[in-house]
Amino acid sequence: MKPLKSRCVLSGIERAPHRALLYGTGFPKSALSGIPLIGLVTSFTDLIPGHVGMRDLERFIEKGIHSGGGYSFIFSVPGICDGIAMGHSGMNYSLPSRELIADMIESIALAHCLDGLALLTNCDKITPGMLMAAARLDLPAIVVTAGPMLSGRYKMRRLSLVRDTFEAVGRYQKGEITEQELSELEISACPGVGSCQGLYTANTMSCMTEALGMSLSGSATALAVSAQKKRYAFESGRRLIDLVREGKNARQFMTKEAFENATRMDMTLGGSTNTALHLPAIASEAGVDLTLDMFDSISRDTPHITNLRPGGEHFMEDLDAAGGIPAVQKRIKEKLHDTPTVTGLTTHQIADQAQVYDDDIIRPTDMAYHKEGGMAVLKGNLAPDGSIVKQSAVKPEVMVFKGKARCFDSEEKAMKAIMDGRIKPGDVVVIRYEGPKGGPGMREMLSPTSAIQGMGIADSVALITDGRFSGGTRGPCIGHISPEAMEGGTIALVQDGDSILIDIPQRRLELLVSGEEIGRRRKAWSAPSPKIQSGYLGRYSKLVTSASTGAILMR
Repeated sequence: MKPLKSRCVLSGIERAPHRALLYGTGFPKSALSGIPLIGLVTSFTDLIPGHVGMRDLERFIEKGIHSGGGYSFIFSVPGICDGIAMGHSGMNYSLPSRELIADMIESIALAHCLDGLALLTNCDKITPGMLMAAARLDLPAIVVTAGPMLSGRYKMRRLSLVRDTFEAVGRYQKGEITEQELSELEISACPGVGSCQGLYTANTMSCMTEALGMSLSGSATALAVSAQKKRYAFESGRRLIDLVREGKNARQFMTKEAFENATRMDMTLGGSTNTALHLPAIASEAGVDLTLDMFDSISRDTPHITNLRPGGEHFMEDLDAAGGIPAVQKRIKEKLHDTPTVTGLTTHQIADQAQVYDDDIIRPTDMAYHKEGGMAVLKGNLAPDGSIVKQSAVKPEVMVFKGKARCFDSEEKAMKAIMDGRIKPGDVVVIRYEGPKGGPGMREMLSPTSAIQGMGIADSVALITDGRFSGGTRGPCIGHISPEAMEGGTIALVQDGDSILIDIPQRRLELLVSGEEIGRRRKAWSAPSPKIQSGYLGRYSKLVTSASTGAILMR
C-alpha cells in the first residue's frame, strides 16, 4: 500500500497539536496506526427531495468505511434544487454551484490530508461537481448516488414532476384542466424522497457516473426508498477502503475511453442535454479532451434503445426493474471500451454478468427506438461553435423546422409572451443573453418549454437559446448556442421576423439572412452591461468559458 496522505497530519512529534485537535473530535488513538482517513462528502439538505433521505445513506456508507478498516469524517457541500430555482433569478446560481462544489471538496480534502473520498450526491449540478473534484484531486474515490424517486399516483395514473406539474401549468392556462386538478397533480407528483422520476439531468448524471466506472454497478437506478440503496451505500464505503489500500485513484478509472463509454451510454439512453456541459467539464479535470464533435459522432453510431420520460413513457423505476445500467451495457457491449471500474470488474465483465428483464424497456439494438442516439450537435451561422438538441424527444414531423423569429432578451419576457398566448404556430422563440456569461449562469428554460408543451403548440413552435434546458425538455428546442449573445454570437443579431431553419438530420441551424446584412448588424451591435456585476455571479461571469467547452472557468 502507498503511504497514506493523512500521515502528514498524524505522524511525528511536530504534529502533536494536529493530533490534539483530532482527539478533540473524538478521534481514537488507535486510528493512528495505518487506518485510512476518509472524507464522507454529503450534499444532504432539507431543501431537496433528492437529498432529504441522505442521513440514512450517510450512516450506511460510514458503516461500510469502518467495516473496511477506515475512519470517516463527514463534511458537506451545498445543493440547489433546479426545480425550485426554475423560472426566476435563483436559476442563475445552479450551474455556477458546480464549480463551488468542486472547489469546496478540493479545499477540505487537501487542507486535512484525506486519504480518500466517499461522495454522496444525487442532483443536477452536485454530481458533476463532485466528479470534477474527484478527477482534479486524483484520490481514491467512489460515488454513491442517492437514487430516483418513486412515480406519483393520481386516479391510477403514474405521475412525474415535469409532465404533471411544469407542463400542467400550460394545460391549465389552455383550459384543459381545472385549478383543482392542477392542485391534485402538484401534491401527488413527488410522493417522497429521491431524484425526479424520469431521465432528467439528475438521473442521467447518476447513470453517467456508473458508466464512467465511478460507482458500483446497478447503483444508479436503485430507488431512493429501497433497502437495496442502503446496501449499495454500505458496500461503496467498504469498497473505497480497498481502493485506498490498492492505490487506485480516480483517474485510473476516468480515462478517455471511460468518457467515451459514458457518452455512448448517454446517447443510447437518450439522457439530458446537460451532459454536454458536465461530461466535458469533468473530463477537463481528468486531463481528457471531450468535444461536442465527439458527442455527435458517437450519437450517429449509437442506437437509442430506451424510451424514458420525458420523451417516452417509462420511468427510472422501470429501467431499474429491467436490469438497470448493466443491462443497457450488455445490449451495446460491442460498442463499449473494456475499461476498469471501481467495482473491481471491467465494463465488459459487468455486461457479461447482466440480465435484461424487459425487451421493450431496454430494447435489442436491432429494435431500437431510434437509429441514432439521443443528442445531436447542430452548427451553422447561428451556432458556429455548436448547439445541442435532444433529438430523441423531437417528433419526426418537426425534425426539420423553418419559422419566423420572435426575440426575447430574457427568459421572463419569453415566458410572459407564451402565457399571454402571443406565440403562434410557425414561430421560433429566441431567448438570448441567458448563456454562461450573459445569464450569468446559463439558466435552464424548462418553464417556457413546458408551457409550450402544455399549451399544445410544441409541434408547431420551436425554441432556440444560448441558455440550456432541463432534462425534462422535449420538442424542437435548441440550446447551448455558441458563441452566446453576450460574446457577440449571431443569436444577438437576430431580429423579429427573420427566418430560421432548424434541420436536425443535417445538423444545421441557420439564420436565413444574407452575410452582408449580418455584417451590418454586427457593426451596429454592442454588448449590454452585465445583468449581475457583484458577488459570486459577478466574478463567475468574468471567468466562465463557452458552453461549447463545458462552461468551465478559465484557469
